[in-house]
Amino acid sequence: MKTNLKKFGFCMMSAAFILQATSMGASAANGNHSNSSIYEKKIVNVAHRGASGYAPEHTIPAYQMGEQMKGDYIEIDLQMTKDGRLVAMHDEKVDRTTNGTGLVKDLTLAEIKKLDAGTWFNEKYPQLAKEGYEGLKVPTLEEVFKKFGKQANYYIETKSPDVYPGMEEELLQVLEEYKMVDSKGRTKNVLIQSFSKESLMKVHELNPKLPLVQLFSYKTQATISDEELESIKEYAVGVGPNFSKVDGQYVEMVRNHDLQFHPYTVNERADMKKALEWGATGLFTNYPDVFNEVLSEYKHKDNGNKVTK
Repeated sequence: MKTNLKKFGFCMMSAAFILQATSMGASAANGNHSNSSIYEKKIVNVAHRGASGYAPEHTIPAYQMGEQMKGDYIEIDLQMTKDGRLVAMHDEKVDRTTNGTGLVKDLTLAEIKKLDAGTWFNEKYPQLAKEGYEGLKVPTLEEVFKKFGKQANYYIETKSPDVYPGMEEELLQVLEEYKMVDSKGRTKNVLIQSFSKESLMKVHELNPKLPLVQLFSYKTQATISDEELESIKEYAVGVGPNFSKVDGQYVEMVRNHDLQFHPYTVNERADMKKALEWGATGLFTNYPDVFNEVLSEYKHKDNGNKVTK
């Protein structure tokens, strides 16, 4: 009897060791994202360029409003100035969202800081205009971190990285400087996204523990293969396509590969509900308050059965 018990105990220990080794191997294959992050715990509400449906995109008030509306992440699109500073702006040109003209890469930070990044919004959306939006400045990544600190979550995109040599190195340096990563290179409040696989791979090589999301922009109906998803899984934790071109089958394939699914930009209630029904683990929206309402209704309707806790 004792011999049998010893054999049983040895088998159990061996099985546990094998299971642990397998788990460690799987973790290593997926970039050692061992620290728990918000995107792993719940369906996330990403305030697209801040609460940009209500305030000038990529300005401090837009980010503040996104937080007030209980958005889980502040999304920051990055461009780089002539003197190598990272600023929050969607376009390569300053023309659309400021009173200036020209490419960000041809302007110094001092020149960028002279621009008005809010008056255009008042003029375009008079029903949402506020006097405080006039004269708003384009924020640097450092200024956003200083304002919102480590208590906030950031969804950061390397925009047009081929235009900005050294963008990835500068981003990682700022993350370290503001202690958004720990001594082991891990983070609990930052996701990095890009349409550029090369940019993500560069970030992954510099720090394999940072969670990355591969963006896609589809012109026609979106399709993706198991091989593509397995390849993405080697360096990223999720994918982010344009919602208008995906369907339930696409989402199912992504989720079957244990990847996060965060589509953009979902502003209509019906589309938000559809995304949840398909199994989205989060989404980008200009209206984080609306998505919170839809999410609350969805949880109530399904008694939480479909929602990742």
